[in-house]
Amino acid sequence: MNRIEQDTMGTIEVPQEAYYGAQSARSLINFAIGDERFSQPFIEAFGILKKACAKANYDSNTMNKETYELINQAADDVINGNLQIHFPLSVWQTGSGTQTNMNVNEVISNRAIELANGEIGSKTPVHPNDDVNKSQSTNDVFPTAMHIAIAIKTRDKLLPSLKILEKELDRKSKEFKKIVKVGRTHLQDATPLTLGQEFSGYHSQLKKCISRIESALKEIYYLAQGGTAVGTGLNTKKNFDKKIIREISKITKIPFKPATNKFAALAAHDEIVNFSGTLN
Repeated sequence: MNRIEQDTMGTIEVPQEAYYGAQSARSLINFAIGDERFSQPFIEAFGILKKACAKANYDSNTMNKETYELINQAADDVINGNLQIHFPLSVWQTGSGTQTNMNVNEVISNRAIELANGEIGSKTPVHPNDDVNKSQSTNDVFPTAMHIAIAIKTRDKLLPSLKILEKELDRKSKEFKKIVKVGRTHLQDATPLTLGQEFSGYHSQLKKCISRIESALKEIYYLAQGGTAVGTGLNTKKNFDKKIIREISKITKIPFKPATNKFAALAAHDEIVNFSGTLN
């Protein structure tokens, strides 16, 4: 069964059981491209961001307590992965990720409405744009969510795994120190070395890679959030960016900071490009 929802473009059918709404449904039609979907860690990062924005709005007296608490509860469901099936959009979409931002806004809105015993799709008492997306723009939300996802997975998965491997390579370089082998260069036998010496090279390379990743990660900590559409922070209260990032840091236990220049943070993804290059 379907329900009928309405947006600025008119009415559209949405699956009755779906938490997403009209704009997500349009995206499924307009961008029916490929099978690639946004990963759970990225959607989790979006949930963290929306939770933090709701708290910042509440603390700035631009959101009432009931709306904040409903968004907070719904965002937790997104963070915990309980609503992952309601994020069906393709990664191949136009603009700055507006469709996915609206997908998150609609899911949180409708889950919040359900918690309030309201009618899903009614946009009341929690509106996807006016409440969940309050004081935000896709232009600052999307890059911020990317940075959050990168930082969390690097801290929780990448660096711990690399450090385990680094310790094991160090152990093997000592274990193999008496094993002599023939070195190879230019596709032929060369001078001898020990297998331990060879493994010490692998260990040293990886140790330096870890150091470079940790250095590049420091740039990822700077977030675009609070810049809104073009970097000016229009439609936000003073120090709104600091409030959001303080909440994100509290949730993630990661020392995020406001971007020093939000015009640059919105215009490019140099920090992510640099981080990607470091991984390569």
